[in-house]
Parts: sequence; C-alpha cells; structure tokens
Amino acid sequence: MERTRLTAAEPRGTGSLEGMGAEPIASSQRVANVMRGNRSRDTAPELSVRRLLHARGRRFRVNLRPVASLRRTADIVFTRHRIAVFIDGCYWHGCPEHYVASRTNEEYWLPKIKANATRDEDTTMKLRSAGWIVLRYWSHVPPEEVVDSILAHLPRADSAPSTNPSAHQEASEPHRPG
Repeated sequence: MERTRLTAAEPRGTGSLEGMGAEPIASSQRVANVMRGNRSRDTAPELSVRRLLHARGRRFRVNLRPVASLRRTADIVFTRHRIAVFIDGCYWHGCPEHYVASRTNEEYWLPKIKANATRDEDTTMKLRSAGWIVLRYWSHVPPEEVVDSILAHLPRADSAPSTNPSAHQEASEPHRPG
C-alpha cells in the first residue's frame, strides 16, 4: 500500500509536531485529506460554546495566549478575569471515555497523544502558577453545560471584576464534567 506523507507546506491544523520526530505518514489519500481537514481552532464545539456565551452577553478573546511568553493558546480567554478555557478534542487529547487508538501508524500516534496530554497538564500548571483560572472541557460535553460551568466561574455580568487575585485560587481546579 502506498502511503501519503503530509508535507510542511500542507496545512494540518493540528498544531506543531515539535519534538515528535518524524512527520505522520497517512495510510491513504483519504486519511491524508482527513488529517488536512482537522482544525486547531474554530471547531464545532468551540463555536457552539462561543455562540452561547455571546448570546448570554459575555465578551471574550478567541485563540489567544493568556501568557504571551508561554507558547500555549487557549480557545476562549476572559482577560479581565484571568480565565482561560480549553475545549479539548477527544481524540487529540486522549479522552478516557472516547479515545480510540489508531490502528495504523501506532508508533507515531500513541506518543503524539501522550505528549498532547502531558502538554495539557503542563499548560494548566503554568497558567495556574501565573494566577489564571484554567477550565478544560472535553469536546463531547454539551455546550450548554460548558457555558453554565464557565459562567459559574465568572462574576455576574452587572458586577465589576474581582481585583483580589486570591479570590481566583480556589476555583482553579480543572473541570471536566462527564
């Protein structure tokens, strides 16, 4: 079977493969097309959550580095409240409920998914130590539940943001319902 290699010139949308060694080799042209179509931002779960937050009067930044010196990008960021929201895809981040390991190219994908999960933990730790509240949700969680959880961490829309950084420390535990 001929395998198709994605080149650096072709968009992958799955983020950097930095430190991962060899590029992934698609087992067929169909797989190469699927890999090319995977998005790193503006996924359906993200868009659903953003629409609901906007409909509830909340404004936020999208696809932003909460800490400029940290090469990690959050999906939704409430800069005034120092809240970073990540909506993690079940496959790419190894959801314990839905992740199914690839049957082809296992030598590439297994370490890749493990590295993603390790990077997620590292990102959460670094952002928390910088005073941020980090909220992580699996992409399979219904958008309404995600929005309700996010809003529970935000002050009411008609009140001013808290200026007390210690007020954010208690709520910084990760929240992955379902």
